Amino acid sequence: MLINLSDVLTSEGKVQKTSVPLEMTSFKSRLGSFKILEKSPAAFIFSNVEADKAHIEGCVELKFDTKCDRCLDYAPTVLTLQFDRLVTSPGAAAEDEEDDLTFMEGYQLDVEAFVYHEILLNWPAKILCSEDCKGVCPVCGKNRNKTDCGCDTFVPDPRMAAIQDIFNANKEV
Repeated sequence: MLINLSDVLTSEGKVQKTSVPLEMTSFKSRLGSFKILEKSPAAFIFSNVEADKAHIEGCVELKFDTKCDRCLDYAPTVLTLQFDRLVTSPGAAAEDEEDDLTFMEGYQLDVEAFVYHEILLNWPAKILCSEDCKGVCPVCGKNRNKTDCGCDTFVPDPRMAAIQDIFNANKEV
């Protein structure tokens, strides 16, 4: 969906409030494709800052179908995105532009591209079902949160291998 910002960008002191329902059903990135389970309408406040510049404020809440990075169990992720960004009109020279504004099409804001960009910026580095998730056993692959498999997961320090060889050579049987 496109929102026309020509009035806000050209009129000094102009403020425009709007709420837009999102049409996106999933989020795709290099990490995979994540289905959006729940979403709130995106609320925006557009205000003119100076000639050919507008300030975008707003928020949206999204719930994604994700899995835990340690144990691979279902762990839905809720992102509450807070928008706070400056945009310029297409004719204005923007020397201090931080990034490529791919969500602006002339004087119109592409809401789906804008929200997608905000999701990319705020996506968690690691998704966990709980802070104390034990993950899967590296030997048998069982979820250690559900059962203790009893596998020996001791991994010797390779820096101490030479000393371990000395102890093993002098061991009497």
